[in-house]
Amino acid sequence: MPALFLLVAAAYFGLLFAISWATARRATNDTFYRAERRSPWWAVAFGMLGASLSGVTFVSVPGMVRASGMTYLQMCLGFVPGYMLVAFVLLPVYYRLGLTSIYTYLNERFSLTAYRTGSLFFLLSKLTGAAVRLYLVCLILQRIAFDAMGFPFWATSFVVLALIWLYTRRGGIGTIVWTDCLQTAVLLLALLLIVSSILTTEGWGIGEAYKAVITSDMSRIFVFDDWSSRQYFWKQFLSGAFIVVVMTGLDQDMMQKNLTCRTLRESQKNMLVNGFLYLPVNILFLSLGVLMYLFSAHHGIVLPAAGDEVLPSLCAGGYLGRSALLFFALGITAAAFSSADSALTALTTSVCVDLLGRPSDERLRKRVHLGMALAVFALILLFQRLGNTSVIDAVYMIASYTYGPLLGLYAFGLFGRRAWQPAAKAIPWICVASPLLCYALSVVAAQWWGYHFGYELLLLNGGLTALGLYVASVIRHQTL
Repeated sequence: MPALFLLVAAAYFGLLFAISWATARRATNDTFYRAERRSPWWAVAFGMLGASLSGVTFVSVPGMVRASGMTYLQMCLGFVPGYMLVAFVLLPVYYRLGLTSIYTYLNERFSLTAYRTGSLFFLLSKLTGAAVRLYLVCLILQRIAFDAMGFPFWATSFVVLALIWLYTRRGGIGTIVWTDCLQTAVLLLALLLIVSSILTTEGWGIGEAYKAVITSDMSRIFVFDDWSSRQYFWKQFLSGAFIVVVMTGLDQDMMQKNLTCRTLRESQKNMLVNGFLYLPVNILFLSLGVLMYLFSAHHGIVLPAAGDEVLPSLCAGGYLGRSALLFFALGITAAAFSSADSALTALTTSVCVDLLGRPSDERLRKRVHLGMALAVFALILLFQRLGNTSVIDAVYMIASYTYGPLLGLYAFGLFGRRAWQPAAKAIPWICVASPLLCYALSVVAAQWWGYHFGYELLLLNGGLTALGLYVASVIRHQTL
């Protein structure tokens, strides 16, 4: 199996490098940052689907049905209005200002200090999130293929990042729009082939599989009877909407792809199509989760306690045949690359444009791009030392703390009066204090009232940031 995987992976990487060569032959800095604003909207939409799903979704979403059923769909339903907010509130602002980095808006609305603060929160969020996602994938690839070959984990991680760095270093976002299309296609094909492997092994047709899923106790979607639960509908739905706003609309990684579309109208079309595609794809991932648990119970297979390890263990254990393991390895590789390549480009853009103010310096851009790859590599090794958790929860909870101040800054800037201007020096303190206060509140709520915050912590974090900005504006107005 390791030799076969390496052969298939080599062919896959060859396709990626062929796309990179074709798209980067005449690349300029504008190609790297904005793809010269010539990307077809449908290519951006399809590629964004794979980048949004990532390797986290590939292993964590099927694995979560044992503990929480299909309640994740409540959050996916919230994604739809979230994408609408991004399309009709944020994108018009970005296109009107002709932005390369979306955080430039904070300089135009507030001050240079706010601009730099927003950029730093993005860098923290994206570095951590990209490293968590890639760590999971490298760990799985290590177990499937590279342990048997005697490769240490650090070498696997280094090679993966080196390959991503190589095919993005010249074309940047101009290359990623097209490589993400390939990677999304491979990811979805792998998902369908794994489902097919389960059905073939069980001797089920599509109708029988559908009946097995909807009659299972794990198919529960809605939770309306326990408001203190993390799976309560309105918590999940509202959190889903605002997670899209911050992790797509306020995320340079995702918006940089959208801003490569020719016009605002095309970018909005891409955003809406992507939002509506996300729901059926996650239904398929969750259905895979139900099917794999039913399959395991039928055959007496003992599964790992951690949900993230269930699908990898089924595929690696040979229960679904050697082909399923190959499909899984290729799918997880495609998922990893589709999220990590754009993350490196967005991080490079933010450092060069936002922090250093030198977007036209090509030599600097290449150095920063390499530096970001090494930073992600260092974080992956750190996560290895800390050990694994439920990765999808980790990513979203990290976002609740680090994206909350961005949500507050943009909400206050877009919906507050133009005359409301907090003192520049107060903004970083407010943006740091809000996540710390949220963490303290979450601990107190759990200990005193038995209430456990979920992803709604993001809303609280953003609200506290906006409130702090308003109070700072009032104080500044009174002292003038």
